[in-house]
Amino acid sequence: MPISGRTKVVALFGYPVEHSLSPAMHNAAFANLGMDYCYVTFPVRPELLKDAVKAIRALGLKGVNVTVPHKEKVIPFLDAVNEEASFIGAVNTIVNSGGTLTGFNTDGRGFMESLKEEGISAEGKGVLIVGAGGACRAISYYLSEKAGDLYLFDIDAARVTKLVNDLSAVRPNVKRFGSLDDLKGIDILVNATPLGLKETDPPPVDISLINEKMTVCDLIYKETPLLKAAAKKGCKTLDGLGMLLHQGVLAFEIWTGVKPPADVMRDALLKIR
Repeated sequence: MPISGRTKVVALFGYPVEHSLSPAMHNAAFANLGMDYCYVTFPVRPELLKDAVKAIRALGLKGVNVTVPHKEKVIPFLDAVNEEASFIGAVNTIVNSGGTLTGFNTDGRGFMESLKEEGISAEGKGVLIVGAGGACRAISYYLSEKAGDLYLFDIDAARVTKLVNDLSAVRPNVKRFGSLDDLKGIDILVNATPLGLKETDPPPVDISLINEKMTVCDLIYKETPLLKAAAKKGCKTLDGLGMLLHQGVLAFEIWTGVKPPADVMRDALLKIR
């Protein structure tokens, strides 16, 4: 559908955003449904985040996705945050309802749907998430409902301690992982750090500690060096494309009230990743 004066706009705020696959999947869904919407990206520098959020109202954007590095820092600039996102402490989706901006988080539910789709169960398992940023906060909220023990690790001791304390207020099975020198007792390993975006990045964990009984997941939506090494060892692996897809499906529905065609969105992602 051609863009007109009536076209409704949704967008992505992040820095950088040039690599994002989100425009492809959302615009494919809009086109498939014949909806007069378009999805664009805005590279928002951290010091301009407050101004960018004000612009949602000023420009009449219908909604926004929020990505690195803004998921946690955007919250004070919103009018409301739903209970789930408030507990997680991070927002990845904003809806503009007549000038009222409400934040949601669809990352965690999107990740769990991607696990389900691949037949991966965390029920009673030992799960380790490396990296305690916004994405970790979202997925740990849901993984801790299923896992036997959920372990969190981050080089930033204060950040991971705060997350463990926050989750421990509602879950009895969340623990800080002391050292990555030993992965004994870990059934599912999740990389929630940026390590792997570049081929030259070091792996987030020592590859020699991974064994073939583990499931190895990476929130980066491509086959990272970590996933390649794990697959060579016989591990079941999962990249972040499914999470990207399913969090996008949920965000689309929040903005429009319409359930989008997930198969169309997946095909669009696979064509360009």
